[in-house]
Amino acid sequence: MTELEKGPRGLRRGRGARERILGASRQLFRDQGINSTGLDQLCAVAQVSKRTFYQHFKGKDELIAEHLRRFDPDILPEVFDRADLTPRERLLAAFDIHGPLCPFIAAAVEIHDPDHPARVHAADYKKAFAARLTETAREAGATDPEQLGEQLALLLDGASARNRVLNTETFATAAAIAAVLIDNAIAASAVPPSAGGNPSTGTGPHARSGGELSRS
Repeated sequence: MTELEKGPRGLRRGRGARERILGASRQLFRDQGINSTGLDQLCAVAQVSKRTFYQHFKGKDELIAEHLRRFDPDILPEVFDRADLTPRERLLAAFDIHGPLCPFIAAAVEIHDPDHPARVHAADYKKAFAARLTETAREAGATDPEQLGEQLALLLDGASARNRVLNTETFATAAAIAAVLIDNAIAASAVPPSAGGNPSTGTGPHARSGGELSRS
């Protein structure tokens, strides 16, 4: 029996029930939002009783926080930890995104209490993500890596929100803007000769938003 099959006091609470609850929350929160998802519906989709739900989570607030903690805990390692990409390429690879609204932005929009554990985690994630961008910008030779990291983080979040509102692809345009910001921030001697190519191609795997940056 794994730890995920145990309740908060280490007692067995139905094989896989916790994972089914988290899987249902991921699906429902993504498709219809946090506030529109009631506990009755969530339990029905997860195929658990309310009694079983409360054996794993104190309430919906705790579930929401855990739901967010499951998204991208290591901050896009498939992009930022790639040794086969240059730092500039890793920065651009963060924009190779195809997915729904960043779950951290979505949670912050729906949950008004800034002290809610999900809001706190969302803020911590966004700060950590910007820090990874800043670290990579420093490796790339940016003259002001903190400024570039914040600019790219803002650009990514804006692209994610605009993608959702307009239901259209926005990340290719964001990647082109990012390439200009990056190359303006990097000293001329640090820009590779091939940097003038198409910034939205050859930058690595499809990254995730937020999450899933986008996790499905």
